[in-house]
Amino acid sequence: MMKASFKGKFDVDKSGSVASLTFNAGNAKLRATMTDASFVAGPSFNGLSLAVEKPGFFIIDYNVPKKDVRFQFMNTIRIAEKPLNLTYIHMRGDNRTIVDGSFVIDPANKLSANYMVGTKNCKLKYTYVHGGIATFEPCYDVAKNMWDFAISHKLYGGDNLKATYQTSSKMLGLEWSNNSKSTGSFKVCASMNLAEELKPPKLTAETTWNLEL
Repeated sequence: MMKASFKGKFDVDKSGSVASLTFNAGNAKLRATMTDASFVAGPSFNGLSLAVEKPGFFIIDYNVPKKDVRFQFMNTIRIAEKPLNLTYIHMRGDNRTIVDGSFVIDPANKLSANYMVGTKNCKLKYTYVHGGIATFEPCYDVAKNMWDFAISHKLYGGDNLKATYQTSSKMLGLEWSNNSKSTGSFKVCASMNLAEELKPPKLTAETTWNLEL
């Protein structure tokens, strides 16, 4: 089976699009992704990336024009019968390594950590889901010694509302999204910097269409 998806992003400053084709190859998936840079000046390798994925185990991405490889490995271990999900990411070109982990205490509580190896960049996050509808996510940035906050609420019909606040930049964000596995998804975002003089919020919109070929 082959699946195709198309993603478009629109904002005041610029717009862009991404198209991808995914092929099932046994228990692995092969994926080709192209951005609008692949076609702006005629067909080219610009914006083209190739990937092989075994869901839940690994993803290897190859950026064709940059000749760069990104490795991602996933694993789950159990501590006191509770899952600890681990992800290791290495970007060869940037020589960056990221380790990410999440410990699911129960369906309502989760602890997460994200660390860039060799730096002070580390974020610790607690996720609490209330009644399966509302989600609260305080996040502590170790390097900046500051907190970020996110609150989201599920609505009828698959819609989701989310509000975020970044303490370091005083950036307030609002997001309305809907995700459908069969047809696709959309997301509309508005952001405003509370540290600056009052300005209209910056608006962006994303939409994704999924097809089975």
